[in-house]
Amino acid sequence: MKKKTSSSKPKAAKLKQDLNRKYSAMIVDGPERAASRAMLHAVGFERKDFKKSQIGVASTWGMVTPCNMHINELSDHVTQGIDSNGGKGVIFNTITISDGISMGTEGMKYSLVSREVIADSIETVVGCEGFDGVVAVGGCDKNMPGCLMGLARLNRPSVFVYGGTILPGCFQKKDVDIISVFEAVGKHANNQMTDRQLANLEACAIPGAGSCGGMYTANTMASGIEALGMSLPNSSAQAAVSAEKRSDCEQAGQAVMKLLKLGIRPRDIMTKKAFENAITVITALGGSTNAVLHLLGMAHSAGVKLSIDDFTRIGKKVPVLADLKPSGKYVMAELVRIGGLTPLMKMLLDKGLLHGDCLTVTGKTVAENLAKVKPYPKGQEVIRGFDNPIKKDGHLVVLYGNLAETGAVAKISGKEGLRFEGKAKVYDSEEKALQAILKDKIKKGDVIVIRYEGPKGGPGMREMLSPTSAIMGKGLGKEVALITDGRFSGGSHGFVVGHVTPEAAEGGLLGLVKSGDKILIDAENRTLDLKVPKTEINKRRKKWKAPKPQYKRGVLAKYAKLVSSAHLGAVTDA
Repeated sequence: MKKKTSSSKPKAAKLKQDLNRKYSAMIVDGPERAASRAMLHAVGFERKDFKKSQIGVASTWGMVTPCNMHINELSDHVTQGIDSNGGKGVIFNTITISDGISMGTEGMKYSLVSREVIADSIETVVGCEGFDGVVAVGGCDKNMPGCLMGLARLNRPSVFVYGGTILPGCFQKKDVDIISVFEAVGKHANNQMTDRQLANLEACAIPGAGSCGGMYTANTMASGIEALGMSLPNSSAQAAVSAEKRSDCEQAGQAVMKLLKLGIRPRDIMTKKAFENAITVITALGGSTNAVLHLLGMAHSAGVKLSIDDFTRIGKKVPVLADLKPSGKYVMAELVRIGGLTPLMKMLLDKGLLHGDCLTVTGKTVAENLAKVKPYPKGQEVIRGFDNPIKKDGHLVVLYGNLAETGAVAKISGKEGLRFEGKAKVYDSEEKALQAILKDKIKKGDVIVIRYEGPKGGPGMREMLSPTSAIMGKGLGKEVALITDGRFSGGSHGFVVGHVTPEAAEGGLLGLVKSGDKILIDAENRTLDLKVPKTEINKRRKKWKAPKPQYKRGVLAKYAKLVSSAHLGAVTDA
């Protein structure tokens, strides 16, 4: 009996170890895997490491943007957290691109494409190398949804780490950021800023590492991912260069090892209710319209049925509480200063607006994570109370109508008004529209139409930050509207409607609009309509021809062939 008992213990231990090494064991165990081990010895493995769980650390480091220039250091801290908790961390790279640098150019067509490349590369490396778990570290806009899509596809114990927000620059004794520069271009064109002033602003607006400082797309998605449960509490609200962010990285390494032991995987966390939590938090923050596109893409990867109508349903009961840029006063660093995201989540939970029973990467539920969170300090003005919201309902407004049969997305902060009717000024590219704005061809009451910029038509669904910033810089923010089958930067504000579907290149009505046509945008009734008789529309439709593909080879050509409509998340593996 004793022999039997003693021999059963090693078997149980071996079984437990194998469960923690479900994938890496197939790569390194046994005499036949000697060649694999030989390769790994060369990259720093010791013999004892082959019995450890291998954790991939997906780094989006690159010197092409300040958002990611520090990610290599953060990845080292993640690896320390993994190694000190019994695992073996292995860093690998994905790509990153810079929206801010490529904005308004042909290069911006690669921006949304990079989300898919990042997801594909994480899936490819982790699947090939047999990692048992993953920690992904992302900085710029597309890094975050790209990382989460890859993690959801793989469904191995995983944690996401946000690279952190940049600190604001200072110009003429005011906080400034990259959006300040974009809007300054319009002021310069309007003779309200000199060449020297513009040069001085551009030299100080970006003081160092970190993602754009307002509630733009990067901070929006980081906050949404935390609310989703896939990053540690307050990971989204830390400065890029700080002791708190370095600690967050080490704790993420520890957390992934715990998830491995508990057997908790991304799809256990990324449930429909978790996505509803993400939408709720993003709404309360007044986040970017890109959140719609990215949450749909992430949900698709996780096998969760999410639609644009879920944003409408949740937005009807969730107010905008954060007074953050671009439409508000404060930058993300101010939210960090007063306590980060967790006090806001506690407010929403106490109000019954969050699902407290959702699981998170801590191994605990949302409610358990928030149990001891203290409220924001008295007197702060960044996050308002429910009795004094910025807007009583959601700002992400999904519109339908003959111009948007399958939907469009508007960002209505309440400052633009709720209704706009005007005459169309039609442009078949972003560049043409921008030149028209800068050359004073746009007048009060115009509805600027920028088309053939959708996922397929662009291809790549460029962000219209340059035109919207020029509009604001020209002082036309409350005087004109802009609609497009492209999308907007989180820094865009004004009366703008994007993600118009079906897109023009797919035969959507947007492709039939002519300059001078009347267009009605009604955010209260959630409609977007071309005020042209059906008989005239039918005549135009008979004459319309689909444009020839702009790219016949390469990544943009592949993307145009594979990508789904924006209202479905613009995914390429549908």
